[in-house]
Amino acid sequence: MTNRKQVLKQTVCMMAIVLSAAWYLIGCPGVAAADGPRYYEPVKPGQPKVIECDVAVYGGTPAGVTAAIQAAREGKKAVLLSFNRHVGGMTSGGLTATDLGRVDSIGGLALEFYNRIGKTRDYRPSEAEQLFRTMLDEAGVDVLLTRALSSVEMQQNRLVSVTMETGETVRAAVFVDSTYEGDLLAAANVSYRVGREPAAEYAERLGGQWQEVSWKDVYQFCRLPISPFVVPHDPDSGLLPEIAAEPPGNPGDGDFKVQAYNFRLQLTRDADRIAFPKPPEYDANRYALLARFLNFDDRVEWRLDYTTAPLTDGPVQMREGDSNNAGSFSSDYVGGNYRWPDGTYQPGSFTELPAPRRGLPMPLRELYELREDIFQDHVNYQQGLMYFLANDPQVPESLRDRVNAWGLDPHEFQESGFWPHQLYVREGRRMVSDYVVTQADCESRRIAEDSVGLASYPMDSHFCQRVVVEENGVQTVRNEGGFGHGFRKPYPISYRAIVPRKNECENLLVPVCLSSSHVAYGSVRMEPVFMILGQSAGTAAAMTIDNDIAVQDVDYPTLKAKLERDQQRLSWDR
Repeated sequence: MTNRKQVLKQTVCMMAIVLSAAWYLIGCPGVAAADGPRYYEPVKPGQPKVIECDVAVYGGTPAGVTAAIQAAREGKKAVLLSFNRHVGGMTSGGLTATDLGRVDSIGGLALEFYNRIGKTRDYRPSEAEQLFRTMLDEAGVDVLLTRALSSVEMQQNRLVSVTMETGETVRAAVFVDSTYEGDLLAAANVSYRVGREPAAEYAERLGGQWQEVSWKDVYQFCRLPISPFVVPHDPDSGLLPEIAAEPPGNPGDGDFKVQAYNFRLQLTRDADRIAFPKPPEYDANRYALLARFLNFDDRVEWRLDYTTAPLTDGPVQMREGDSNNAGSFSSDYVGGNYRWPDGTYQPGSFTELPAPRRGLPMPLRELYELREDIFQDHVNYQQGLMYFLANDPQVPESLRDRVNAWGLDPHEFQESGFWPHQLYVREGRRMVSDYVVTQADCESRRIAEDSVGLASYPMDSHFCQRVVVEENGVQTVRNEGGFGHGFRKPYPISYRAIVPRKNECENLLVPVCLSSSHVAYGSVRMEPVFMILGQSAGTAAAMTIDNDIAVQDVDYPTLKAKLERDQQRLSWDR
């Protein structure tokens, strides 16, 4: 009986893999199945084809899903163009320990999604994606997968069409950029920023480098005097890997760094778990700083989870389901992502904020190829980290045993080697429009009067750099840029923050890379908020078409009434 059950289980698993692969290839012309996780899969262009619709949504994130569904529910023909084989972004890509903030600040389609899946967190990524697909099908949205933007046509500050690498040209009355990076807004020549503003720019206590309110004692190598040099205390020997040679700036300085990315692994302790794989380009020396930390002081306790207690560290989080960064040297690849947002990175710091950027610093195809390299570097880093913790003799045996009790969930991400298909892009471009959400909004010291949704998660940034500092006369290593700072109540997000300046583009909405400072974006950047803003963007898009106006000219009282009709929560008066 046991053997029959095992055979049946293996057969079912194989069928699931085959069906999953077939399902993902639907709508993916000219694309072969990937052997492992990929960011970018070039396609062979087909015959030129024009697709006409009312609302074209570019980006398969939760905001893209809800924008397309809402536009369709408003009676508009909506097309959702997803860059990869999936819909749902991080919600279907591993982030299922949902960053909710105040649950009762969530309404509309976001609340519908959580009600239908039956829980607000710790569902399976595959369940989330299937529900998104069901909701899109119910609304009648055309979903096109593996559509990478190639070019745009603009006339008098209006997007006329977008052309995909497949050769398809999509013409629409209104467009929505729901990507994590803001590629469409940049192609449309809309103003944006990358990196951190100086603290003085918006009078933000959390702004810039070395914030006065920060995680000063969290994930800082337990404040131990660990030498950053290959030969301890010998600067001439060079720095250990994963420590920046670039010197940090002064407190409050701005820079072009963005917070670290990682993959949100789905872990299990079940007997059929997948052992942590050894990546093809594995180099144990890449983790020399972690090895030194693990063996530096016997008093340090390794929690394999979040911790703020003295002399404790992760170094990673290991739990059933979604497992996040949780340590001084952990799954966040600090410094590995600086060129991801728009392909550029300029080292150094500044006290005066440079002018916003416009346009594409490099052709989109080159940017996608660069991101694919960065993506694979992140795969190699994080797979190597887990393999190192599970196998390297430099890791204390007791910790190795605890790590090896876990593995990848064999029921998730089967088409990409059980590894998440989505990199957690916590921050890309940020649009600059007539309203910039800042720390003052988060703390309700300024309240937007044209709310299109509430945000309630604390201002939260992962580390932006790992640098050499001097403490008590000793050169050591510290992480910088991380903060987690709460506030007393949910706050509204302005409609003006999700539309460009009118003189830049009149028919584009941006619910993900919205107009926000780095500090405030740390609060806004949560998947439920993206769903909320996506739905509001879909409603505004329909109103724009109905009234033949620019998105900036939407009548807010009418928009508010429609959003409240659809159970969006726009204010907090409890």
